[in-house]
Amino acid sequence: MATPNSHGNGPAVTAASKALARLDLDGHDLPPSPAPSSPHAGRRRYALATELVYTETKDQYGSSSIPIYQSATFKQTSSSGGNEYDYTRSGNPTRTHLERHLAKIMNATRALAVGSGMGALDVITRLLRPGDEVITGDDLYGGTNRLLTYLKNNQGVVVHHVDTTNVDRVREVLSNKTAMVLLETPTNPLIKIVDIPAIARVSHEINSKALVIVDNTMLSPMLCNPLDLGADVVYESGTKYLSGHHDIMAGVIAVNDPELGDKMYFTINATGCGLSPNDSFLLMRGVKTLAIRMEKQQTNAQRIAEFLESHGFKVRYPGLKSHPQYDLHWSIARGAGAVLSFETGDVAVSERIVEAARLWGISVSFGCVNSLISMPCRMSHASIDAKTRQERQMPEDIIRLCVGIEDVDDLIDDLSRALIQAGAVALTLDGFHANDADVDGAVSSA
Repeated sequence: MATPNSHGNGPAVTAASKALARLDLDGHDLPPSPAPSSPHAGRRRYALATELVYTETKDQYGSSSIPIYQSATFKQTSSSGGNEYDYTRSGNPTRTHLERHLAKIMNATRALAVGSGMGALDVITRLLRPGDEVITGDDLYGGTNRLLTYLKNNQGVVVHHVDTTNVDRVREVLSNKTAMVLLETPTNPLIKIVDIPAIARVSHEINSKALVIVDNTMLSPMLCNPLDLGADVVYESGTKYLSGHHDIMAGVIAVNDPELGDKMYFTINATGCGLSPNDSFLLMRGVKTLAIRMEKQQTNAQRIAEFLESHGFKVRYPGLKSHPQYDLHWSIARGAGAVLSFETGDVAVSERIVEAARLWGISVSFGCVNSLISMPCRMSHASIDAKTRQERQMPEDIIRLCVGIEDVDDLIDDLSRALIQAGAVALTLDGFHANDADVDGAVSSA
């Protein structure tokens, strides 16, 4: 893992966050957190890989793993109630333990867990009012695009889609009506990199009330902490890397502003979208192995990206020095992640590759220990119409690879076989290379 870069928040740092900052006995700057599993005053802060695993609980029996409080209601000690928990929609000990642990690893003062990543974004966007404006990217997750389209068509919210890799384009549409600047980096599936610190700085300078929201699902807290880069709210799909096994749906929101946290908690309590006790337990279990999973997955992804690039394919991956924003990515992140995409030049060839793969499961998601393959324009981004995809320069033939923890040589061998079977590469005496985009038909193996 690369050494984390140091970034100050500059003018984006709020007075509240300054007041809450503290140093431990070793002089480490600790992010404030209400969590019993977070650093107590005076306790040193460990490396993130350690903090992911290390928790402290107040379980009456000293349980090493937080119990699942599978109860909808909690008995009260008086007729007026007033105990810490009364109804699981409002709060549950298992979910509380998870949220406090997440606040620690996301460098937040508060984290909130809900039923899905899109549920998290729904909670965030309920802060919007008719007439508010949202600035967001032109390469978005399909579900995000769908929700923003709904808000535009039904709630009177104005949505500006711009190239968020260009800070000047964002600056051009910022105004006193801007309520949110919604960012993803790396983008999905074009793997474009967004300069979070620069956009946060210009957004807050032009409109101090504008909230900078970052979807950090592609990197996870293991590789990036957007709150440290000037973001106001960070959210992730816990279904992906945080859980890592695709056996639950979950969403996570992290903030440093107490007022923002209270507003979003109100929505969660009012709508009942808080994460269930059992799924909270499973997400907590998944988080503990995030470091070792991510290390293996991005190591595999690097090898696979280099393999594809060496055979002539256009590969999009921030771990490759050929990526046009390589330096920018490594200035804000501690790793390249495990999602990459490549182009074949022919939609039919791409279809055959995806369908010929055996180890690579055809799936719309990512972040799982199993490797996955898909054609985003047919699957995860199919809700974006073809005309819009063309306007946003999304190649219809693009293939997305979401790399898992399998043996990387097996993954490359399986991908090689799929490429040959699909006619995407031609065998020669010195190996094989990508066919030209206009070559069609299968190539027989030697």
